[in-house]
Amino acid sequence: MDLGLTDRTFLVPGGTRGLGLAAAAALVAEGANVLVASRSSAHVDEAVATLGERASGLVSDITDPETPATLIAAARDRFGRLDGAFVSHGGPPSGAASELDDDQLREALELATVAPIRMVREVAAALDAGGSIVVLTSSSSIQPIPGLASSNVARPAVWGYVRSLADEVAPRGIRCNALLPGRFATERVVEIEADAAATSGRTPEEVRRAYEEGVPLRRIGRPEELGRVAAFLLSDAASYVTGSAWRVDGGTVRGL
Repeated sequence: MDLGLTDRTFLVPGGTRGLGLAAAAALVAEGANVLVASRSSAHVDEAVATLGERASGLVSDITDPETPATLIAAARDRFGRLDGAFVSHGGPPSGAASELDDDQLREALELATVAPIRMVREVAAALDAGGSIVVLTSSSSIQPIPGLASSNVARPAVWGYVRSLADEVAPRGIRCNALLPGRFATERVVEIEADAAATSGRTPEEVRRAYEEGVPLRRIGRPEELGRVAAFLLSDAASYVTGSAWRVDGGTVRGL
């Protein structure tokens, strides 16, 4: 299927590693231009080198209120247009709900709620008809994940915002959707598995095997599997899809 993304331009904050990079790679493979961003200049340089000539990069912090405007301007300056965004960002630390103090909560909400909502709001305001935004949240948006209390608090708020904004911008011809991933083979998941191993007395490999036993497909995901779904949702092939949350989790979340 030709997704019709050739020469379109997308922002991918958080697009230098993990699932953000997978989405950027899928967009580039479909002929789109991407502007990736993260706080690490090394990660930005590495991602741009990997993605090739259709990619540009910018060092920025998604929690900085000036970042959305900076990225929007940079995309238009580099590629002459802006057609949407795949909004990815780092996840808050692991931890139990009973141990989540006020400072940790504020930090988690700033990173995983306030910053992505600000990005989505400002990108939506800058788009013309036909624009599309996909926000990477987590399956914790609809089903809490043990040991990730701060994520369980932050992620549902983002999905609620995306669902609300989708109704408001739809009359302008702009679509907003969310991706709710399960566990994928990324650097972040390696950290989560190491944390779980440290508190359970198991090895990281045992932690992964135990998780996979609860996945109907009996494995964790490959990043490119999510990247392809992201590219589809950003494309005109999904032109009648908005206000939806797509679970890409191997069937892990069983709710109707």
